Amino acid sequence: MNEVLKALKERRSIRKFKPEMPESKDIDSIIEAGLYAPNGKGKQETIIIAVKNKELRDRFSADNRKIGGWQDESFDPFYGAPVILIVLANKNHFTGIYDGSLVMGNLMLAAHSLGLGSIWIHRAKEEFEMPQYKKLLADMGIEGDWEGIGHCAIGYAACDIPTPPQRRNGRVYYVD
Repeated sequence: MNEVLKALKERRSIRKFKPEMPESKDIDSIIEAGLYAPNGKGKQETIIIAVKNKELRDRFSADNRKIGGWQDESFDPFYGAPVILIVLANKNHFTGIYDGSLVMGNLMLAAHSLGLGSIWIHRAKEEFEMPQYKKLLADMGIEGDWEGIGHCAIGYAACDIPTPPQRRNGRVYYVD
C-alpha cells in the first residue's frame, strides 16, 4: 500500500505520552510539513509556535484545563506530551480557519510518519483571546490579529496505538 495512504489510515490520537523530548530534527521536520499544508490563494497566513519550554508548556496546560472546565488540577489536557505546536491563523484572511486545520492535519501525519504520537487539542482560540497570550505574541515580535486554531501535542507514545473504529457506511455519495 502507498505509504501516504497507509499513514492516513493508521494515524491515531495518542492520550498518554512519555516525558522524553523528541529530537529537534524530528520536531523541525514536523513543523516543515505543517508549513507545506495547502492554503487559500497560497497566502501562507498561518503560523506555528513550537513550545518546548516546560514552564510555558505547563502554563498553557493549566489555562487550557481551566477553559475546558476541568477542576482536577492534576489533569493535563496535553496528556504529558513534551512538545506543543500551536497553530494560529490570520483572523483577517478568509480561509484562515481552514488553512490552520490543514496545517494541523499535516503536523499529525508527519509526527506519525516519524514514529511519534500526536493529538489535536482544542481551546487555542480561547487562549489567544486572553491578554497574557496576546502579550506573548507581542513579546515574540509577532504582529497582527491571530486566532488560535489548535494545539498539536507531540511526543513518544506511552500507550498502545488505538485500533481504528470501523468506518460507518453511507457516508459517500457518487454523482456520475
